[in-house]
Amino acid sequence: MLMMSTKRKTTTTLPDRTAILSYMNQRRQPLTEAALFRAFTVKRAEDKQRVRSLLGEMEREGVVIKNRKDRYALPSHMDMVHGRVSGHADGYGFLVPDQGGPDLYLSPREMRNVLHGDRVVGRVTRVDRRGRLEGTIVAVTERTNKTIVGRYVVEKGVGFVVPDDQRISQDVFIPPEEAGDARGHQIVVAEVTRQPNKRFQPVGRIVNVLGEHLAPGMEIEISIHKYGLPHRWPAAVTAETERMAGPVDTGQREDIRDLPLVTIDGEDARDFDDAVYCERRGDAWRLVVAIADVSHYVAPGTALDQAARERGTSVYFPERVIPMLPERLSNDLCSLNPDVDRYCFACEVEIERDGSLGEYRFFEAVMRSRARLTYTEVAAIIGGGNPAATAERRDLVKYLQALHELAVRLRKRRARDGTVDFELPETRIVFDANRKISRIEPVERNDAHRLIEECMLAANVCAADVMQRHQAPGIYRVHERPDPLKIEDVRKFVAEFGLTLAGGGNPQPLDFAELIDRCAGAVHSHIVQTALLRSMKQAVYTVHNSGHFALGFDRYAHFTSPIRRYPDLHNHRVIKQLKPAAATDQSIQGPDAQLERLAQHCSMTERRADEATRDVVQWLKAEFMLDRIGEEFPGVVSAVVDFGIFVELEQLYVEGLVHITEMGNDYFHFDPTRRRLTGERSGARFQLGDRVKVKVSRVDLDDAKIDFMLVDSGVTARRRGRRR
Repeated sequence: MLMMSTKRKTTTTLPDRTAILSYMNQRRQPLTEAALFRAFTVKRAEDKQRVRSLLGEMEREGVVIKNRKDRYALPSHMDMVHGRVSGHADGYGFLVPDQGGPDLYLSPREMRNVLHGDRVVGRVTRVDRRGRLEGTIVAVTERTNKTIVGRYVVEKGVGFVVPDDQRISQDVFIPPEEAGDARGHQIVVAEVTRQPNKRFQPVGRIVNVLGEHLAPGMEIEISIHKYGLPHRWPAAVTAETERMAGPVDTGQREDIRDLPLVTIDGEDARDFDDAVYCERRGDAWRLVVAIADVSHYVAPGTALDQAARERGTSVYFPERVIPMLPERLSNDLCSLNPDVDRYCFACEVEIERDGSLGEYRFFEAVMRSRARLTYTEVAAIIGGGNPAATAERRDLVKYLQALHELAVRLRKRRARDGTVDFELPETRIVFDANRKISRIEPVERNDAHRLIEECMLAANVCAADVMQRHQAPGIYRVHERPDPLKIEDVRKFVAEFGLTLAGGGNPQPLDFAELIDRCAGAVHSHIVQTALLRSMKQAVYTVHNSGHFALGFDRYAHFTSPIRRYPDLHNHRVIKQLKPAAATDQSIQGPDAQLERLAQHCSMTERRADEATRDVVQWLKAEFMLDRIGEEFPGVVSAVVDFGIFVELEQLYVEGLVHITEMGNDYFHFDPTRRRLTGERSGARFQLGDRVKVKVSRVDLDDAKIDFMLVDSGVTARRRGRRR
């Protein structure tokens, strides 16, 4: 007889993090591990271990906190602050909250537990006499410094790595057996094998020797590793690019190879991702902006796409580029080289007599660039000052003139509507045969630069418009309006020059533009523009379009540089999914949290590239001044801080510090609103825009800092309002 048991086998459903958090919210008190086991009837040893692992994971992520009595608590009930650690070279730091609000000061004692960039949960412990919030680190949720680049130093048999990043104030101890082949004073990459805590400094092992400290190009290698820039292609990416075909087939694309499109770039450009064509149509213009069709070659989800997404942008160091795409694409298949067929994704737009954008369309095409032109060459042609250049390009002159006329009209329209155009000097570093700086020269912007700029702006506005019309999941380029407090500081500052910023508490781009126009040509123009620029917020990528304040556009997106920017590549893919008509009510799936994370990632990679290149340029300029110690130069006060003035040398475009102790035997008081230092005894004032003469007194290559001594201030000394 077959016996059947009537007993049913029970299975335990273990709680997930949602259930645990819900229960802890209901209880509203810290709970022990045992209390949580009882609440969810967790009895078996293996089940308890699974729940312990989940609690440990939640603790590492900062979702729950384990207090001194081994009870789990919710940070939201403990006035905890989640954020990122920002370190300082002097050993202290700040906890920058994720949700905004004031930073928490972290003492050197607290900073012994963490390194710059780590993510932590902290709490406010007290408010000091200056009203500054001081904090304590409760838990470290993420260690971001897996490797550290710096100089390997051996003292009395003890080896350690001095981080190149000054925001990391702790040296990394290297046990003798972990030093590998590294020699003293070489630049190395150390893997952190034990993170710091209150009792011990970080410990690591050397995994890569970059080379000697002052070797040519070492400053770039340091920056690459310091900022974690991806710079090697995985084998899968190389394999994908090698399989890509070269021949171009028109297929279902429009054939615009007869259209006299041209590329206009700098003399040293190697990849060409945009070509332009323009023709007059009565009182209007037809503009075609053809962009390299990177999305034809880079499909979503491929190894190549993942690598491009990780890089986010190309990084342009002096005389070296870390491209977003392999050279097979960036310099060959996708590059709009002259006299070869290329796939492109084009924007054709009708522009009215008053410079307003009319109907437009996006389409896939095959093109053939008629010529590779330079800014210098085009400026000479449209300016009429170079008959030889005009004769050489006679078949293109009428199209270039049409482009120039259109650009002037577009620029006037933008100026009328309100746009903030900063005319701040840009520089280019010129090296000698030994890769030492021979000179630093300004990069002059001419009418050809402005011509291309206007064409790209028009195409980018059309891209944003079509995505917004279709409610498509695009990535927008957004620039928020300045903070009201910073606007008030600017208003007080420009008043020192007899200038006013109109617009009250809500100035518009046109108000900023008019201020820039009023000080054009004046000695203080550069300083005023710098102050305005510093008052602006940083432009970011986001899925939520809220316009671009500085450009004066209510919609704007990046579309024109998919070879070097991932958001442009993404937007190409999005627009390709849309129907040809630009003004339908069609919509596709809207943005989600994953896409917003991609936009934030692209913003991060842009900032990372800017910081990395700025570090390299700063170091190269310091090296450039090393042989000029003792020499005197004229300069202009470019910044004023409580510990001195920064001076930019005229014609060299190099900035250094005149410390307050080098400004005369006096007590100097800092006025942050007017950005001014005033001597208590002498009445001497130092403020932005003052012309001074300085001597190079010291250059620190390790910190890339240059110190000046004041030779002749040229400032007016005042005391109690009377001239002395």
